[in-house]
Amino acid sequence: MKTRLMTLAAFGALFAGPALGEEACEAQPVARCSGAECASATGALAELGNVTDPKTGRSFFLDMPCDLKPGEEVTVILNLHGAGSIGNWQRHYFPAVDYTDQRRLVVATPTAATETAMWPGGPPVRRWDGGADDAHLQNITEMVFEKVGRSNVAAFWLAGHSQGGFTSSRIVCSDFFKDKVDGWLSLSGGRIGQAPFVAAFGPPLADGSPPPARAAMPGEMKIACDISHIFAIGEHEIASLPDTSPWAEKYACGPRVRRPDVVDETPGHVWDYARSTYKVWGLAAAPGVAEIYAWQDCQDGRVVADVVRINKGHTEGLEPQVTEAILDLIQSAPGGKARQGT
Repeated sequence: MKTRLMTLAAFGALFAGPALGEEACEAQPVARCSGAECASATGALAELGNVTDPKTGRSFFLDMPCDLKPGEEVTVILNLHGAGSIGNWQRHYFPAVDYTDQRRLVVATPTAATETAMWPGGPPVRRWDGGADDAHLQNITEMVFEKVGRSNVAAFWLAGHSQGGFTSSRIVCSDFFKDKVDGWLSLSGGRIGQAPFVAAFGPPLADGSPPPARAAMPGEMKIACDISHIFAIGEHEIASLPDTSPWAEKYACGPRVRRPDVVDETPGHVWDYARSTYKVWGLAAAPGVAEIYAWQDCQDGRVVADVVRINKGHTEGLEPQVTEAILDLIQSAPGGKARQGT
């Protein structure tokens, strides 16, 4: 599927001009790669963005309908990559940008600047941290809200893969985000009511064998604000999926119901090409089946759901049908926090 993206000139006009809808924009396909062609460091994934944060000089991707009108409602998603990755990989991994036109989405996908080790003795990798990275995410949010109009933000979600998911859980109830964010989509980035990762979770060793078991894995999350929560995970990443949820209990939800499975005949765009020998970490992207579990009749219409991608690990990009199923869940949840701050 092709989605439309403003040209760099149109984006420049958008962020310099007085009002959305007064600038001309030119529709063009999103720059996409699929499969092994995404492995090239000089290919589509090498780009860091089409918009610049003027406060930091850092580039990020902003994808939105080219024909967005003044006063039109949108769903805003801030889409965060995992450790060792970049924004454009995340833009392919969770390809919400493929549905900006039909679902009226505004998707911002930045790249972290900090490089630190994930665990003692490990190599430094690009990952989200506090300080400058947090300030950059706040700048992006303010830029998007200013130009689409805060009163037009029907819902605002944080989405994050792996360490980007844990970062989302860290900032979602911060002073800046707690009165703006309506939901958190965790893409293999932790669950409220933790689903335990397998003991040998992580990338394979150089010879392709599993990594050593790690004792220190993320513990229970402390979320102290009101949000909807969707947890999506590869079957091979976790030891088990809990059949209960403290978040469902918080909102006095009814029973958990398994919805019809989502069947994808088309693979996702990306996987970890250099390390696709260990199923926990992830093999080559392929068609798949996803199980969806959702709690019913939650207070205030909150959405609490789990999505388990069968025979998948940590890094296979999401297929089109499961991406749409997750977007269905997001857009069925209540929104409006951003408007309350206008």
